[in-house]
Amino acid sequence: MSNKFIPHTEDDLRVMLERIGVDCVDALYADVPQEVIFQGEYDIPSAMSEVELRKHFKELGKKNSQLTVFAGGGVYDHYSPSAVAHLLGRSEFYTAYTPYQPEISQGTLQYIFEYQTMIAELTGMEASNASMYDGATATAEAMFMMVNSARKKNRVLISATVSPRVAEVVKTYAKFHGVALDVLPEKDGVTDLSLLDAELAKGDVAGLIVPKPNKYGIIEDLTGVADKLHAAKGFLTMNCDPSTLAVLRTPAGWGADIACGDGQTLGMPMEFGGPYLGFLACGSGMLRKMPGRVVGATKDADGKRCYVLTLQAREQHIRRQKATSNICSNQSLMALYATIYVALMGKEGLKEVNKLACDGAHYLCDALVKSGKFQIAFDKPFLKEFTLKTDLDVKALNKKLLANGIMGPLDLGDGLVEFAVTEKRTKEEIDQLITLILEA
Repeated sequence: MSNKFIPHTEDDLRVMLERIGVDCVDALYADVPQEVIFQGEYDIPSAMSEVELRKHFKELGKKNSQLTVFAGGGVYDHYSPSAVAHLLGRSEFYTAYTPYQPEISQGTLQYIFEYQTMIAELTGMEASNASMYDGATATAEAMFMMVNSARKKNRVLISATVSPRVAEVVKTYAKFHGVALDVLPEKDGVTDLSLLDAELAKGDVAGLIVPKPNKYGIIEDLTGVADKLHAAKGFLTMNCDPSTLAVLRTPAGWGADIACGDGQTLGMPMEFGGPYLGFLACGSGMLRKMPGRVVGATKDADGKRCYVLTLQAREQHIRRQKATSNICSNQSLMALYATIYVALMGKEGLKEVNKLACDGAHYLCDALVKSGKFQIAFDKPFLKEFTLKTDLDVKALNKKLLANGIMGPLDLGDGLVEFAVTEKRTKEEIDQLITLILEA
């Protein structure tokens, strides 16, 4: 046996290689450039005792820098009550997976149901699922929902003010599923809605994807957009920051058919990029087009309230080609995270989170503009994130801020910089940022 961790014998390998027509395992990597193939020995340290290993990782951990974050762009440094991690760490939650057997999964099914209810309340929608990997893939699934719901229409518009990271994922999904995806341009930092009528007049638009807030932090005015789409037999999807929905008009309030986005702002730590949670909600009319797990409440034989997976004949339960979507893993652990966070914060807590962030963001924006080193890029309303224009060397500025323990603004190019302020940022931290920038 060539490798003690691979159970196949030499004869097993020989038979498999002959079957696929190659003479050795290395031939499987023939298309990989030799310069990127590691030729030496791996620098794997010798075995350590538990005490030595703990000390080793403690020393490695000291190399990490705990930064004060003023960057946003889709991931935000929000506060998470300590109770969330403690409850989430219980073994029954860590080991639970898709609850196929309702008779032994009532606890898991109940918290998924509670999560769906909370997302429905935040978005104003009638139904929610609990199975999205992240906000970008949730938005791509929303695109498919619009195409599948529109009759003989295969073109979807996406606003240029949607986060570029989300837009790229949607573009990839569209390409390999035969969906025609066109960008609706931006103007003065918001979607150029003056072009929408002409696009709808072509008669092939299944729907439009817009952000709330957008990639510049702006809260766009979407008055009448849903009405225009509906009149043209199309649909409206809003990619939202769910935390902001505690104070902003809901997607349902704008007339949207689908609400989606990333649940990271519901108290989830940044954690170097994940894990996060994608949410997806819609009106009852599109429920059967929505992928992922949907938990329903019913009554058992004794008349007691119970929970079950419903509308299951859409995914791996049926033939792949007939499935609504092929996403199947249930992100219920992170759905539980959001559920506990929202339950602990409550309606007033979520409002307070946004008020503190809004006050801090406007305080920082006013101070930076007053300094003369920055100008308002777009004179539009914002909540916790905003974009300014500057002649400063942004790369050098961020290097200086980093040296002082601060993760500075995102460099959007062309002199545009984007700052984000959450409820965790204190006045002292904001003032320190302002002082360092004024010295730049």
